[in-house]
Order: sequence, then structure tokens, then C-alpha cells
Amino acid sequence: MEVKVENYGLAEKIDSDDKEMAFVTYKVSGLDSSSLDFLKENLEGDIKIDNDVLFIKIFYDEAMSPFHSEEAKLKIDDFIAREEIEMKFFISSFLEDM
Repeated sequence: MEVKVENYGLAEKIDSDDKEMAFVTYKVSGLDSSSLDFLKENLEGDIKIDNDVLFIKIFYDEAMSPFHSEEAKLKIDDFIAREEIEMKFFISSFLEDM
């Protein structure tokens, strides 16, 4: 399994409080079809599958975004790599329940 941060930033105002939300889109490849189906049915967030690749878009309050801090802005490659590792670990752990 390979996990990549595909995109991140601020989304349009999406909630009823008209509050700006941050998002991260993860691209997950290298999974079999039963794993993809399990994740699509059981994960929260905006989940899509395209050509056996899973896309997970997760929304955060802007202050809770993994890329919100000043340090993240200075070392963005390090923070992206950490997010990819953490999501890979999360998905691997989640698939153990399958």
C-alpha cells in the first residue's frame, strides 16, 4: 500500500456555521478490491474510488489542520511525509478489523 497527500488547503465554507474548513486529500493505491470496498463502506470523510485508487478527503477545523502551524509551513515536506506515514498506519490498523 502506498499513501500520498494529493492535495491540502482551505475548502469553501461547508458547514452550517459558515466556517472555513481545512482539508487533506489522501491518495491510497496498492490495495485489493475487497480492501477498497471495506474502506469505502467504513471510513468517514469524502471517499471515492477511481481505477483501484482510493481518495480520502478529510475536513478539519482550520486550527486542527496538520498543515496549520508556522513550523509546518517552514518544513512542509516533513509534515507531508509524516501525514502519509500516519495515514498508512491508520489504514493498515483499520484493515486488520476486516
